[in-house]
Amino acid sequence: MSQTSERPVPEMSRDREPFVSLVLYHLFKWSVVSPVLHTYFCGRIFGAENVPKQGRLLVVSNHASDFDPMLLSCAIGRPVAYMAKEELFKVPVLKQAITAYGAYPVKRGTGDRAAMKAAMTSIESGWATGVFLDGTRTPDGRIADPKLGAAWIAAKTNSPLIPVSLWGTHQIFQSGKFPRPVPITIRIGKVIEAPKTSDRAELEAVTQRCADAIHDLHDLGR
Repeated sequence: MSQTSERPVPEMSRDREPFVSLVLYHLFKWSVVSPVLHTYFCGRIFGAENVPKQGRLLVVSNHASDFDPMLLSCAIGRPVAYMAKEELFKVPVLKQAITAYGAYPVKRGTGDRAAMKAAMTSIESGWATGVFLDGTRTPDGRIADPKLGAAWIAAKTNSPLIPVSLWGTHQIFQSGKFPRPVPITIRIGKVIEAPKTSDRAELEAVTQRCADAIHDLHDLGR
């Protein structure tokens, strides 16, 4: 990740998600996800006004539950694409459904580079794209080891980053397989400019800035 040359922006790249996906997103959000978030989880959302409504956007957050992608996408107010296992795209009907919601396939065992390239393709196709800063779930919802991947993707695609804290989701499955009605709070921070180069020092600085912003939001609690 020490290269300084930047990846050219494709001339035909989109700045919005496909119209059909936007319609499906709002239908699913208002009929399922939002009611679950605001009633079952007594959800609170702060900072939604910080989200750009169109254009390239890399959403970076902490990660503690399988519920995180859909709750985060609901709070952001626009579809947020996340990677999904390649095998899911071989299932009829499910393939069409998750593709419509912006999921993009990543083959297991191919390493982080393949996942990052898939995220870049997602961004260039007009999707706000989500990356969990730790790269995996953590037991307490805090970021223990922030990876440089999000900053690298942002540098290569010239995409601003927006930090998001998911507070309380680590408790959803804390005592069993059935989701518990725990209080959830989602806080959205200010947009952080993309790194100007993919120089490692700059990637580390932007990554740490994102991690600090998420922790500051997380520390605000409920």
